[in-house]
Amino acid sequence: MPTADEYRAAAELREALRRFARESERVCRASGLTPQRYQLLLMIKASGGTATVTSLVESLQLGQSGVTQLVQRAETLGLLERRAVRGDARSQRLTLSRKGDRLLERAFTALGPERERLAATLAAVMPAG
Repeated sequence: MPTADEYRAAAELREALRRFARESERVCRASGLTPQRYQLLLMIKASGGTATVTSLVESLQLGQSGVTQLVQRAETLGLLERRAVRGDARSQRLTLSRKGDRLLERAFTALGPERERLAATLAAVMPAG
């Protein structure tokens, strides 16, 4: 049977996650990105600067068609560029454009304090071990 402290920790965790999501959305929009585009650009950047739609399906936990649409819209807005993979005409590498890199950096930097706050909450509510 869970203890009152365990329920409290779970509630604090849910509150912190919700606060992080809400603040992330606000910061992304203020930085010129939707939360979905921020996450797309972040995943490309975190993958070493290039990604494929297939790799993004896994990291974004979205369907192929959803990722394809997100990529197409980001490309139309000048946030990323596609390059053909040598030897595979069907596959393309996605990289951030200068504009995409700049907007990602702006949002990422602004979210630093919120990431630190979430990490502190996680550390406080997670059992040691």
